[in-house]
Amino acid sequence: MSNTEYDYDVIVIGAGPAGYFAAVRCAQLGLNTACIDKSIDPQLEQCLGGAYVNSGCISAIALLESAQLFNKIKSTSIHHGIIAKELSIDVTRMQQRKDEIIRSLNQQIAQIFADNHVSSISAQATLINPHRVEITPPNGGIPQVITADKVILAAGSTSSKLAITKIDHHFIISAKDALSLAKVPKKLGIIGAGVIGLELACIWNHLGAEVILLEAQNSFMNVADHEIASEAYTLYQQQGLDIRLGARVISTEIKNDQVLVSYQDTEGTHHCEFDQLIVAPGRKPNTEMLSASSADLLFDEEGFVHVDENCCTSLPGVYAIGDLTLSGPMLAHKGIEEGIFAAEHIVGQHSPINYHTIPNVIYTQPEIAWVGQTEQALRAIGEPIKISQFPFSNNTRAKITGQTEGRVKMIIHAETEVILGVHIIGAMASELIAEAVLAMEFSATAEDLARTIHAHPTHSESLHECALSLNSRSLHSPL
Repeated sequence: MSNTEYDYDVIVIGAGPAGYFAAVRCAQLGLNTACIDKSIDPQLEQCLGGAYVNSGCISAIALLESAQLFNKIKSTSIHHGIIAKELSIDVTRMQQRKDEIIRSLNQQIAQIFADNHVSSISAQATLINPHRVEITPPNGGIPQVITADKVILAAGSTSSKLAITKIDHHFIISAKDALSLAKVPKKLGIIGAGVIGLELACIWNHLGAEVILLEAQNSFMNVADHEIASEAYTLYQQQGLDIRLGARVISTEIKNDQVLVSYQDTEGTHHCEFDQLIVAPGRKPNTEMLSASSADLLFDEEGFVHVDENCCTSLPGVYAIGDLTLSGPMLAHKGIEEGIFAAEHIVGQHSPINYHTIPNVIYTQPEIAWVGQTEQALRAIGEPIKISQFPFSNNTRAKITGQTEGRVKMIIHAETEVILGVHIIGAMASELIAEAVLAMEFSATAEDLARTIHAHPTHSESLHECALSLNSRSLHSPL
């Protein structure tokens, strides 16, 4: 570290997953660390955890858990001999449960900061130069400047905007608003059938809303393996989701307490009416107030911070991690690993991140998860591959739980049998993918996985069976 007198060794801007992990790891390494975040609750108390904890993924998963429980009791309890009469929902209590989980996580992060002697500062932070950060209290006040030898930028991302529609937070709402609804809308429209749109659609569809998604792209879930995406599309439609592809919204209007939406597709112009409309076109890096023009921080044309392979920006001693960069997908666990990496890089430790084994998860019903390459990507480059698939309908534990939708798909190199990609759609996909990530991290072959003993009966046996199937040795797949 420098011999110059600074207020801190490291300042971290942002207390989302990337930021708070970076701050804690810095402190563990003996660095005097401050973490600055502007998020506050209605009582002006600091909310640590960023949008991810307070208004994003955690909220969505908490509500989806409630929605799935209601839907499962309503649709499958009779098969268990359980008679549930006059079943109803209390959305207010669901929201209270979600809020209790968020408060618990806020308190947990605050306690971790305290235990590790991280200085938590509630303020809007702006980088002035590589060693100076201006902080402004969230409720106004006189800006101050604090200094550090190193700065880690982890300000996260925010929802993108659409020029053709204006959010009023009542009829036309954001994804954040959609996680705090007080009642179930009868008819709900969603602009965007990406990850965020789909997760919101599943929540409110399970709770009884009629949901229509308007997706401008002509194909569904381009980022996923096309075969898995196709099955997901079919399953979502069977659940009642109306997904309209190639639907480009051209206007929105609020009239008589309804949202009127016009969109175009290959068949012409169409009109829909909704009780509420969610705008969920995706996310953009939160860089508008991140640095002063005098700092001369380098951004790309989309507003992402330019970094090298070590998360270093164009400014000496300044790092950028998480959703601020294009170094990997906008995922919490990607940001977490970059936060740890940046902290360790500051003290001279170097443990490169393997971006090829970052798992992707979509928290819908059923869940979708994958790691590695898709079939279409591998075929496009002419890679010799072998593919096997195992349906959950042939898995004993899935039969017991009644969650037999979906499958595991495994792709290996045809000559070396090294695993190149694993794609799962089905119950607990987010948990099952960890085994595939570990296998790929150690360059395992399908034979390695086939010779690994799995407990019976478990969902994880589906990965085992998939590996066995590559050499026609599956024991649970009918011919």
